[in-house]
Amino acid sequence: MIIALIVILVNYSNIPSMFVLIFQDAFNFRPIVGAIAGSCIVFGIKRGLFSNEAGVGSAPNASASASVSHPTKQGLVQTLSVYIDTMLLCTATALMCLSTGVARDASVAGAPYVQNAIQSVFGTIGPVFITVAMVLFAFTTLIGNLYYVDTALIFLNKKKKPSKRFLRIFYIFSTAIIFIGAIIPMDAAWAMADITMGGMTLINLPACMLLGKIAIDCMKDYEKQKKLGKNPVFKGKSIGLNEDEFDHWKS
Repeated sequence: MIIALIVILVNYSNIPSMFVLIFQDAFNFRPIVGAIAGSCIVFGIKRGLFSNEAGVGSAPNASASASVSHPTKQGLVQTLSVYIDTMLLCTATALMCLSTGVARDASVAGAPYVQNAIQSVFGTIGPVFITVAMVLFAFTTLIGNLYYVDTALIFLNKKKKPSKRFLRIFYIFSTAIIFIGAIIPMDAAWAMADITMGGMTLINLPACMLLGKIAIDCMKDYEKQKKLGKNPVFKGKSIGLNEDEFDHWKS
């Protein structure tokens, strides 16, 4: 965020033309028709899934591990993270790139475009900064996803940790996937990721709809306690749930 702000301020003279470009493209007849046709909307949905994973069902694995007195507390934090990630970080990156006026075409799609934008202000340090950031993002993502898988395997194995042999084979397989993803063409990697993320979403969204009433009742219970000036504490029976099926939230 700081880097993006510095780049935008250095290129302050381009800010008016930057917003003119944004609004011209936003209300241009051809982009509107293209979006209605579905291509832009589909592309936006696919990239949005990678940006914040809303609706995919992966991020709740991390949220569910939080220790809170009421699940709505963590739910609100998780909701806020979507806005921080997409509305704040992604918008800052876009404005930073557009403010520099560097070339925008297919040859610099993705990280090179951001690198060129930062390089226009910070010189050779810019691409190094983006490279280091991407390595850190990739590393933390891998660790996070492996944590998701570990918890999912334990759940599928009736809450017992799988054998060391199985986990060793799985980790070797995961490492091989990482190497394959690093060497295959970018379009193929994105296509595979889009298919798998789309599959997760198709499975997760119906589950969200089925659990929707429980989530709303949980939110109402939280709001009711907040209005009474209490620190909300959740009990399953308060919204009519059978506590015998719970590991937590019991009386």
